[in-house]
Amino acid sequence: DIPLLFVGTEFQKRVWNELLTIPYATPLSYGELARRIGMPSAVRAVANANGANAISIFVPCHRIIGTDRSLTGYGGGLPAKRHLLDVEGIAYREQ
Repeated sequence: DIPLLFVGTEFQKRVWNELLTIPYATPLSYGELARRIGMPSAVRAVANANGANAISIFVPCHRIIGTDRSLTGYGGGLPAKRHLLDVEGIAYREQ
């Protein structure tokens, strides 16, 4: 219920708004996130937008993992991402 003011491109805002729809303890791949915004071939752009999320405490970008359930980059560092995924009980694969 906290009002959020996204500062970024329209594409980034689209990705960040979609991140807000991901339920707790539900992982998604970058490819699935790209499909959800109607741009299945924009996986790299989605990954870049995800990484540019400046308010990750409110927008759950840590739930985005590789298609093979591998850990991928996280602005707060992989140890923080591991912790957040563990708290939510999300299974992932170490690289």
